[in-house]
Amino acid sequence: MRQRLEYAAAWPFIKVMGILPRPLARTIGIGLAWVIYLLHVRLRQVGMRNLAMAFPEKTEGERARILRGEFTSLGRQLAEVCHFPEYTLENVGDVVVFDGFENFERAQACGKGVLLFAGHFGGWELSSFVLSMRGHWMYVLMRGMDNQYLGELILRYRTMHGNKAVDKDDFVRGLLSAMKGGEVVGLLMDTNMTPPQGIFVDFFGIPACTAAGPARIALRTDAAVVPTFTIWDAALGKYRLRFDPAVELVRTGDLEADIKANTQKFTSVIEEYVRKYPEQWLWVHRRWKTRPPGDAPLY
Repeated sequence: MRQRLEYAAAWPFIKVMGILPRPLARTIGIGLAWVIYLLHVRLRQVGMRNLAMAFPEKTEGERARILRGEFTSLGRQLAEVCHFPEYTLENVGDVVVFDGFENFERAQACGKGVLLFAGHFGGWELSSFVLSMRGHWMYVLMRGMDNQYLGELILRYRTMHGNKAVDKDDFVRGLLSAMKGGEVVGLLMDTNMTPPQGIFVDFFGIPACTAAGPARIALRTDAAVVPTFTIWDAALGKYRLRFDPAVELVRTGDLEADIKANTQKFTSVIEEYVRKYPEQWLWVHRRWKTRPPGDAPLY
């Protein structure tokens, strides 16, 4: 019953946001995010703790500014997600422009599958949606939401133009099947994991338990691994969907060492983007929750 009530409360808001002019919807979305920032003490505490670990050289005021910027970014993305049903090929260019798309085309032309990886950064929900609108559908990894009804709504939005969802519990089999078919898979690689699915690599110099499956499958299938980030560009007033050149995989012949080395390479790319645009990353996630054996908790 509670989930139904939450959905019943959220659905009118989503519908109204979707029909408002985008600038107004963004303003409302950002305003709502700031209300959450002010009221949700626990999220602020996690965000400031993460920022203190990642940027010990910054002042508390500088970290607080970054954290407020994150909530602005989240509110902006919320407004765009509400507008998903209104996107068309004619108007989507007003919201997202491609940058480095030739890197994606080059990777796809190899015919061995493409892993597009990013993090919870900028307008991450827009990347697979806009690509699918332009005829480049992909498999997207889905984790269930606490609210079943809102989860079903997000799934409907994400798959509106041909994307196919892969459940996290069927991740490896689904990923292997997609790579064998030369398909495209979209992954977010910046969430806390637990062993054995996760291995420890450095993120901001701190061991972070990170999904090893992408590196394992890329090594097994020769799939191209392409970093893909949806960056808010204030000068443009739009998002830039950036495709970097495919990551050159480490291959020494020692499989486990290669999995760790490549997972580190992927994670270092995410760190590079977060350092460049710190206000656009999800600092309120407990990224370093899982600790190596014997290490003290960080939260």
